[in-house]
Amino acid sequence: MGVRGLQGFVGSTCPHICTVVNFKELAERHRNKHPGGTPTIVVDAMCCLRYWYTPESWICGGQWREYFSALRDFVKTFTAVGIKLVFFFDGMVEQAKRDEWVKRRLKNNREISRIFHYIKSHKEQPGRNMFFIPSGLAIFTRFALKTLGQETLCSLQEADYEVASYGLQNNCLGVLGEDTDYLIYDTCPYFSIGDLCLESLNTVMLCREKLCESLGISLADLPLLACLLGNDIIPEGMFESFRYKCLSSYTSVKENFDKKGNIILAVADHISKVLRLHQGEKKLEEMLPLGPNKALFYKGVASYLLPGQISPWFFQKPKGLITLDKQVVSMNSDPESEQEVPMCTDPESKQGVPMCTDPESKQGVPVCTDPESKQGVLMCTDPESKQGVPVCTDPECKQGVLVCTDPESKQGVPVCTDPESKQGVPICIDQESKQGVPMCTDPESKQGVPMCTDPESKQGVPMCTDPESKQGVPMCTDPESKQGVPMCIDPESKQGVPVCIDPESKQGVHSKSKQEVPMCTHTEIKQKLPLGADPEFELEAPMCTDPAVKQQDLMNMEPEVKQVTMVSDPEILKVARAQHVQAESYLVYNIMSSGEIECSNTLEDALDQALPSQAFVYRPVRQRVYSLLLGDGRGGTPNLKLLWLNQEPGIQGRRLDALLGCFDLSSSREELQAVENPFKALCCLLIYLFVQVDTLCLEDLHAFIAQALCLQGKSTVQLADLQLDYIDPRAVQLGSLLVRGLTTLVLVNSACGFPWRMSDFMPWNVFDGKLFHQKYLQAEKGYTVEALVEQNRSRLTKFHTLKSVVCKACVKENRRIISRQLWRSHQPGRWGRQGSGSHRTSSGYSRAGQGQHWRDQGPGNRQYEPDHWRRHSSSSGWSN
Repeated sequence: MGVRGLQGFVGSTCPHICTVVNFKELAERHRNKHPGGTPTIVVDAMCCLRYWYTPESWICGGQWREYFSALRDFVKTFTAVGIKLVFFFDGMVEQAKRDEWVKRRLKNNREISRIFHYIKSHKEQPGRNMFFIPSGLAIFTRFALKTLGQETLCSLQEADYEVASYGLQNNCLGVLGEDTDYLIYDTCPYFSIGDLCLESLNTVMLCREKLCESLGISLADLPLLACLLGNDIIPEGMFESFRYKCLSSYTSVKENFDKKGNIILAVADHISKVLRLHQGEKKLEEMLPLGPNKALFYKGVASYLLPGQISPWFFQKPKGLITLDKQVVSMNSDPESEQEVPMCTDPESKQGVPMCTDPESKQGVPVCTDPESKQGVLMCTDPESKQGVPVCTDPECKQGVLVCTDPESKQGVPVCTDPESKQGVPICIDQESKQGVPMCTDPESKQGVPMCTDPESKQGVPMCTDPESKQGVPMCTDPESKQGVPMCIDPESKQGVPVCIDPESKQGVHSKSKQEVPMCTHTEIKQKLPLGADPEFELEAPMCTDPAVKQQDLMNMEPEVKQVTMVSDPEILKVARAQHVQAESYLVYNIMSSGEIECSNTLEDALDQALPSQAFVYRPVRQRVYSLLLGDGRGGTPNLKLLWLNQEPGIQGRRLDALLGCFDLSSSREELQAVENPFKALCCLLIYLFVQVDTLCLEDLHAFIAQALCLQGKSTVQLADLQLDYIDPRAVQLGSLLVRGLTTLVLVNSACGFPWRMSDFMPWNVFDGKLFHQKYLQAEKGYTVEALVEQNRSRLTKFHTLKSVVCKACVKENRRIISRQLWRSHQPGRWGRQGSGSHRTSSGYSRAGQGQHWRDQGPGNRQYEPDHWRRHSSSSGWSN
């Protein structure tokens, strides 16, 4: 995370920038300086998870009671000295950082593989040097902190930017985290969570001013340095050759410094002695080998600029008077960008007109201000009216093209002259031919649509581009969706006939032909989708970015917050966004806004093919959630306004129906309703798991139920003192599988309007890793049920009740849960390696292909059955 090599450089080369400070003293100073103000520390929670997770055991699925206790102690310590904490969690992975996110996930997979190899070899937990945080730690930490009364926020982009912004805008005491990006942001002081001693409240403050002094650069140079070294946006290899050129010309190489340290010094030296000579006169791309990476580099630098900040490395003319082509040009302040703008005199009006430099001719060109974007637009003189007319530059021919103003979007649109009417006609640039194509305005979307000329009527007809042939295809308007539909000419009637695209042949199919492919329109994706398409690939990541949303000017931008159109209802989207920011829901806004969700790594043994990956196990649930959130009430799915905003007495039952529909458990509604909290949600999850995964046996069910019942009577100290005989790799996977199920419950409960209390599936109430592992090992050894519940009669009664609910529900789905011993007597060989039977569906057959293990299958080999909720729409609560 952060800037490549900077953490090591600070520790080895510039240790003087690290100062030991005491939070209690800092808070007292802050109160004296700001009477009446509350000293506030903004916490990058994602950086702190490893610090907070203090329990010795981490391999079994998580020691959640111990973890919750550690969080409570952390909060109490700061509260006791009058310091307020504000916690930020990552809410989105920015697309610019997606490649880095993927690299980390792949690296984690390799770490997990080594962990399981160690477990199999030693039958014990690896040392802390191989520590891997338990699944779901981030999401459950959010809810734990909210339970503890703390202000907890979820970002709309990666959290570090919002953390730095919050700290700057709210005059915070500092940022608490472990990310060198906080040395680059010009914000409040940065404190290390890794060096925090909770007992004394001492930690290390890393001073960016001292860092700049050591490097010979200014604070405003830090974003440029970070991008040249490499960060989460700029790949490390992009400027590798440039860095070595800096090193070769660096005259102050320190022999006692490491290679990376010298590289950082050399790049900083190049910035201070070479680049700064031309700062404000030359653009960065004229001084650095940016090549095709120019836009990405500018975005990387701009990502460190907090609201109201600008970079001196973004090109602007020096202040004062300059001479350009014998004209006197003065500098005027642009009220929007707050930058200096050159001016020239209009010979007609005798008034000052802003100017910019034409990158081709290098000459000054007058500009006018676009009233909507507030940005400068080039002008030329209309020979007829003698007035200034806005122009834009054709990227191919590099020449100016006249523009007119679109009355809807208020933006400039290139125009050409119609040879018939002699009037201006809007044009767009064809991406293939790079030539201008006439446009007309779609009355529904109010956006420009390319036109071609109908040879019969001689009139313009809207067209779209065929993705295969890359050629224009005439369109007509669908009367239902009001959207354009491709047309072909019917040889009989000689008229246009709507077509749809067959996903197999990739060819157009007449809507009246025998090969007709039914079409459904996704209201947010704004395109036609065949109803027979694979639901996984249509729903798992259905992203569509609003083309009307333009990126901000790189010269004066903040990191882009992507605006998308997955859901059009502004009221619903507003509710989802508010719940997301306040950390009250999980993944719902991600799905509704961008059509993407992320799931980090899970402790799963890739070599053990008896248990399917949790991602596959819970995929059907996710798909039904997508249908619920994006379906807009179609296909029997409930209306979100009804579930989220309606407060009528019976609505809670509708919400529960929707939740059970997502798990395909509508038929077990009455049995689950009779179960007491917090076991109701646990039973729901266990039924789903045992129906989905054939290799789960009766002993597994006993262990899951027994640990949940015994957990209720144990203290945190008792759980911490629990000792295990050995570690079983299968039990490790089962623990992670259950915890991932709990996070899935949080998602479904959020999507359905919270029919159940979130506390019912918080793991500290229903699951403990070591306790489950103990019960698993005991069940494997043949312990009786009485022994599993520790000879407690009350627990024994509840045990049989919960077991009965799960087993009866599974029988309804043709799933009979049997003992492992019984399985071994009927099936020779190793338990669970029965190939196609490891993963079931509610209809009783496996999704895995015959003879193939789950982990051997690619997406194209898996078999799917239709969404389960469609089969139960009349009884599961999906109908409105």
